[in-house]
Amino acid sequence: MLADMAIRDWPSDERPREKLLEKGAAALSDAELLAILLRTGTPGHSALDVARNVLKNFRSLRKFMAADRQRFCAEPGLGLARFAELQAALELSRRQLTESLRAGPSLGSPRATCDFLSAKLRDLEHEVFCCLYLDKRHRLIQFEELFRGTIDGASVHPREIVKLALQRNSAAVIVAHNHPSGIAEPSQADELITQRVKEALALVDIRLLDHIIVGDGVSVSLAERGLV
Repeated sequence: MLADMAIRDWPSDERPREKLLEKGAAALSDAELLAILLRTGTPGHSALDVARNVLKNFRSLRKFMAADRQRFCAEPGLGLARFAELQAALELSRRQLTESLRAGPSLGSPRATCDFLSAKLRDLEHEVFCCLYLDKRHRLIQFEELFRGTIDGASVHPREIVKLALQRNSAAVIVAHNHPSGIAEPSQADELITQRVKEALALVDIRLLDHIIVGDGVSVSLAERGLV
């Protein structure tokens, strides 16, 4: 049986790396892709065995990818080196997405930003308020995290948002924050913050396009709800 053999002894079309090269990455399971990243297993267990156990113990790929260092390193077959490698891979993915947004299409549509913001914010355990500074064609100039902690009227400073928007020569701004609870519904405080930021930006002729709230698998656009 394959489970009793080292991966190098498996038929070539069953080895994750060779399967990827022949059929493409999309043809591989989550465990097979993870096994390629892990490269080696533990005594008596292949990299694929370790990958399958990891996904079983974390219950989902997403929870595994979002695990903190302590939880990650507590898993058999993992450790600091592999945690560092995974974090590097995730950061490269985020930077590639940011780069494509800078050179890509307009972000004027509320739905155009959701994948980007979800990748950035949805798995954080604390609230983060951020800004996307856009040029005249609504292309991304810069993404910047501004405030952490409970997002309310006292913690978000419109003056700081305006100052940074002017420094980046922005023509428009999208603000966003996450709800660690997973529920993306805007609160009264969220609506109040939106109006304060909109009014502050309008004083310097910069448009607030949207305020997007990121939850667990769903994002809410205040612009789509007529609240911007």
